[in-house]
Amino acid sequence: MAREMISVGEICGTRGLKGELKVIPLTDFPERFQGMKEIWVECGSHSGYYRIESCRPYKQMLLFKLAGIDTVEAATRMVKGLLQVSEEELYPLPEDTYYVFDLLGMDVEDLEKGYLGKVTEVLTTGANDVYVVKGEKYGEVLIPAIKEMVLDIDLANRRMRVKLLPGLINEG
Repeated sequence: MAREMISVGEICGTRGLKGELKVIPLTDFPERFQGMKEIWVECGSHSGYYRIESCRPYKQMLLFKLAGIDTVEAATRMVKGLLQVSEEELYPLPEDTYYVFDLLGMDVEDLEKGYLGKVTEVLTTGANDVYVVKGEKYGEVLIPAIKEMVLDIDLANRRMRVKLLPGLINEG
């Protein structure tokens, strides 16, 4: 079975003539790249592990110089590629914080209404995330990711227990 790889950056362009790559971080921890020696780049026929020669902040992005990518032409072939890490290489999260991929597909049960469905999406809003849960009985339910509602997340058994506030489900 192939290992699951998680995207932590997307190559969005090139800079200069020596093969530098502009990367949009897809991680809340862009500092994760400091000290990394190599990274998997998912980019069609150019996919593979690349040694990181340098990585530095640039505007809202990062500039990467990868070994073997030494011209603007070589760099252009990498645009739209994804920088990926294995689950073992993920940045450790603070307690009660979860990666989105850990939550997707998780079963959600309400204390009173029972099974609501599975998490299909996590919306990032200003104040808190919102879990989009879809199931047969109640359709789509939007659950704010706040302690008053999300009682327990059990990653091992892929279950989330919630206590919905009145009015979140249309039972009409």
